[in-house]
Amino acid sequence: MHQFEEELTCSICYSLFEDPRVLPCSHTFCRSCLEGVIQLSSNFSIWRPLRVPLKCPNCRSVVEIPAAGTESLPINFALKAIIEKYRQEDHSDVTTCSEHYRQPLNVYCLLDKKLVCGHCLTIGKHNGHPIDDLHSAYLKEKESSGKILEQLTDKHWSDVCLLIEKLKEQKSQCESIVQDDKKVVVQYFKKLSETLEHKKQVLLAALDEINRQILEEYEPHIEKLKKIREEQLELMSLNTSIQKEESPLVFLEKVDNVHQRIKALKEKELPDVKPVEIYPRVGHLLKDVWSKTEIGQINKILIPKIKLVPKRKVPSKSSEKERGKPEGALQAANPLSVTFILTVIIAIAVLSFHKPIAAVVIESIPTSISDSLFLIYQDFCTCLQNTVDVVCHKLNLLVEFVGGIAPF
Repeated sequence: MHQFEEELTCSICYSLFEDPRVLPCSHTFCRSCLEGVIQLSSNFSIWRPLRVPLKCPNCRSVVEIPAAGTESLPINFALKAIIEKYRQEDHSDVTTCSEHYRQPLNVYCLLDKKLVCGHCLTIGKHNGHPIDDLHSAYLKEKESSGKILEQLTDKHWSDVCLLIEKLKEQKSQCESIVQDDKKVVVQYFKKLSETLEHKKQVLLAALDEINRQILEEYEPHIEKLKKIREEQLELMSLNTSIQKEESPLVFLEKVDNVHQRIKALKEKELPDVKPVEIYPRVGHLLKDVWSKTEIGQINKILIPKIKLVPKRKVPSKSSEKERGKPEGALQAANPLSVTFILTVIIAIAVLSFHKPIAAVVIESIPTSISDSLFLIYQDFCTCLQNTVDVVCHKLNLLVEFVGGIAPF
């Protein structure tokens, strides 16, 4: 029966008829709708006649309503019965209003461009809006569907497509740049890691070499002293066994042998052990040079030659008291001797580039003086080497900077 929904709808409220009443012109309307129209007409009338004239909303003919009002109008019982049966049926396939219970969406609101029910137009938020019936609205929108296609195929959408392609291209370029940068990062740190590993191996090899020199320096002396110690223990054991000898002749012979061996053992020359130290220290090198070097300049750091040098003597308090105050000793020193020592240091530094001549000069100096001069010479060479490294590093940075700005 939903096919007859339009015939069951009041043309005033656009809802299913409620208490349908028939006018003398045979058109049917809701009683409440007619009362609303009569009330609106009476507001413009100065006097109230016995019969109220009313213009039919459908055919526009003037009809008279009895003085008793719409109550006296006949009821359309056939239409009322049909509506009651219609309401008893299942209308699950009919779209109803979500705001008004079981009211069908049978009117099209032109202002809001949406389907509404009769209650939405009379008591709802669409009251007073321009409307159209479903079929007319359908035909009009059907005719305008071609314009919709034109709107969806105009230049705006061409611009959208071009923008999509442009964004895709920019995205691809950015991703390519990121991938290239990733490769640069991997290669840079791989090279840096290889450089650090090479420096590490060189330093460890230098330390292994100095460890071998330590063994060569100390191991022969230790073995020699161990043998002397073993012979001493053997003589002590022999002496204990001789003391138990009861024969005077045997005792005297063995004692004489022990004395001779002890004398020979004491006459053996003990090794001259001079304290040495490792120079330069790798820890100081890493702290003073490596930690202050830029990452890109690590491969330019020179690995120093690590070696054993005579240990410097730190004067004790007792020795200082015996020698007296250093200032006094310096004042008492002959100015000519001080000048001589400085001259020798400078000469050794200059002759260091001619090793044969330097060796002859050093050998001609007394041992006590040559040792002190040697230590001073080592410090001087170390300071000179560090200064040369710093200057070379700064010059390299300057050359790179000048080379970077030269094209401009």
